[in-house]
Amino acid sequence: MATISFTANIQRHVTCPDESVSGGTVAELLEDYFARHPRARGYVLDDQGALRHHMNIYVDGEALRDRVRQSDAVAPDAELHVFQALSGG
Repeated sequence: MATISFTANIQRHVTCPDESVSGGTVAELLEDYFARHPRARGYVLDDQGALRHHMNIYVDGEALRDRVRQSDAVAPDAELHVFQALSGG
């Protein structure tokens, strides 16, 4: 199974424990995760289902290409990392 993890700065706002998830695309992995942690959905995705502008997802070290539908294919043992973009000086 693939694994999904969220950075500590996201976890200050919503509980997102690391977990194993199943699916063939990023969208399917996220749906599996959100079924168990529904509060995380609204923090990661907007009301249209697209990845929020301040969020980034990396699959095995590569940035998510399809931020709207999250259709990027993933291997069964993929590692997803969800980051919140930070700015400031």
